[in-house]
Amino acid sequence: MKKLTLALFAAALMTTSAQAGSYADPVIEAPVIVEDTTSSSSGELLVLYLASLVVIAAMQ
Repeated sequence: MKKLTLALFAAALMTTSAQAGSYADPVIEAPVIVEDTTSSSSGELLVLYLASLVVIAAMQ
């Protein structure tokens, strides 16, 4: 009985170490690239246009 227990214990140790690895390729995630976007100047032109309308209206 002692030999059977020792054999089962040895078999259990061998199977757990054999299953430790995997044959699948490792998953490598692509790096995240963050780009700064430039805003269009249409917002600035709109503010200047409205400011000039206010100045013209105030002069009259």
